[in-house]
Amino acid sequence: MSTADLDLRKLRYFVAVAEELNFGRAAERLHIAQPVLSRQIRAFENELGVQLLVRNSTGTQLTAAGTQLLQDAKVLLDEAKGLRQRLSRAAAQPVTVTVGVMPGLRATAAASAFEAAGPQRRAIVRQIRWHEQVDLVRSGELDVVYAREPVDHRGLGAAPLLEEPMDAVLPADDPLATRTSLRLADLASRVLLMPDPAMVPGWQSAAVADQRWAPPRSVVRTVEDKLEHVAARDGFVILPRSTTAYYRRPDVCAVPIEDLEPGRVTLIWDTAADNPLRDEFVRIALECRDETI
Repeated sequence: MSTADLDLRKLRYFVAVAEELNFGRAAERLHIAQPVLSRQIRAFENELGVQLLVRNSTGTQLTAAGTQLLQDAKVLLDEAKGLRQRLSRAAAQPVTVTVGVMPGLRATAAASAFEAAGPQRRAIVRQIRWHEQVDLVRSGELDVVYAREPVDHRGLGAAPLLEEPMDAVLPADDPLATRTSLRLADLASRVLLMPDPAMVPGWQSAAVADQRWAPPRSVVRTVEDKLEHVAARDGFVILPRSTTAYYRRPDVCAVPIEDLEPGRVTLIWDTAADNPLRDEFVRIALECRDETI
C-alpha cells in the first residue's frame, strides 16, 4: 500500500491507541466506542498487511512495524493538517483583477458582473491619467485598462469598446459657448491647450493646419488641470463627451464639434501575462460596453 492509499481516519485511530497503549483510553479520547475502535485497528492492519499492536495480559504493546508507523504517522498527519489549512486559506482569499479607467468612463457594471460570478472575486477599479494608460499595464500594476485613443498599445492585447463624440470646452463667457455645435474652423482663432495635439483623435487628419495650439503654461496631469486653464481663458481643450458630462463646472462650457471624428475607447491588457480571470473580465466588459459611459 502506498502512502497515498492510507486511510487518514484509521491512521489517527492508530496514533491514539499507540500513544495511550490502552484501547479504552484511546476510545474515550476519540469519542468512539471501544469495539468500533478495535475493529478499525484490525481492518487497518489487514489493509497494511502487518501487525501493529500486540494485546496480551500485560496490556497493549507496539510491534516493530507499529513503532515505525507511529513515527511516520505524526509527520503524515501534520502534513495533512497543513494541507487542509492551506486549502482553507486559499478558498477564503479574494481573487483580484485590477482595472484602470480614464476620467468619464465607468467599469462599475463589468466589475459587479465579474464579482457576482464567485464569492471570492474582487474587481479593484481605479482612475488613471492619460500618460499612465499603457505604462501601468506593461508594468503589471493593472490587469486591464479602459484606455482612450490615441495610445500606443503595440505588443499588448486590445479590443475596441466604444466610440463617442468630442466636445470643445471653452470659457463660459466665450461667444462660441452659446452655440449648439461648432466646426473646427470656428475655433481657428482660439488656442488649443494640449501638451500634444495628437492626443485629440483625428486631429492630424482634420485639415486644421492653421489651428493654433500651445502647451499649457504649467504641467497638466488631470482633467481638472485642463479645465482650470480654460477657466483662466488661456484657450480651449477638446475632450470626449463622457468626460465633459462628468466634469461640470459653471465657469466652462462644453460644445459639440461636428467635424471631428469620435473618440475611441479601447480595452488593453498584457497578453504576455497568462491570467484567465483577467480574460474573463475583458469578456464581461465587452458585454457591458453600453454601461461604460
